Amino acid sequence: MLTSLAAILAVVAVGVPLLMFLAQERLIFILQPLDAAQREAIGRQFPFAKEILVRSESGERLQAWHVPGEPGRPLVLYFGGNAEEVSWMLPDARMRAPGIGWLLVSYRGYGGSEGSPSEAAIRADALRWHDHAVKELGATRIIAFGRSLGSGAAVFLASQRKLEGVVLVAPFDSLVEVAKHHYPLLPVRALLRHPFDSASRAPGIAAPLLCIAAARDEIIPAVHARRLCDAWGGPRRWLLLEEAGHNTIDSHPLFWANVADFLVNSHP
Repeated sequence: MLTSLAAILAVVAVGVPLLMFLAQERLIFILQPLDAAQREAIGRQFPFAKEILVRSESGERLQAWHVPGEPGRPLVLYFGGNAEEVSWMLPDARMRAPGIGWLLVSYRGYGGSEGSPSEAAIRADALRWHDHAVKELGATRIIAFGRSLGSGAAVFLASQRKLEGVVLVAPFDSLVEVAKHHYPLLPVRALLRHPFDSASRAPGIAAPLLCIAAARDEIIPAVHARRLCDAWGGPRRWLLLEEAGHNTIDSHPLFWANVADFLVNSHP
């Protein structure tokens, strides 16, 4: 019996980490693709938005939605959560901060973007969309807006390009630290292929930050957002929304008021 028990424990000890290692892309990236007909319907529903297509370094189609802003106003590059199809943000992009432009980015495998997502692909595409916005859309003032997983993209972009500001919603210090919180018995640092280590980049970023966390966030506890905010190298504003959870944070009455103020009034 002891031999059998030892064998079972050995299988569990090896099998569970191996399963997590092999399945991590399905846990981190929950794809939300849209076919051409679905995107055409969104375009008809929101005629103020234009679909933009570019190509990745390997030729894959990358897709985003552009809501033009007024001349001289900032353009917001929006990076969504791991299960988010970003076109749902189009009404808010239009109404919440009048005059501000938006570029809602679809990760690879999401929206109309081809390919498979990864940290490396998200980083490369964030730079590509930023440079496209500057060269093709004429953007001179860019704000990165990252929600949840998208905070990793926004922080990376801010570490590589000069930005007007950064908005982070339910962000994390690193996915390693979040995974350690949820799986304390697993060697997550060795297993995780997509660490999104934002905390190590934060001290070198000078752009102003608005960091919004939910007090009842069970997916990314607010302590992870606090660590990232405290490590930030530039001016920072911290907002902890009581009674809000990870998926209800933007319905809190203080959420859009603070975001709009940051986007509209915090920059000369």
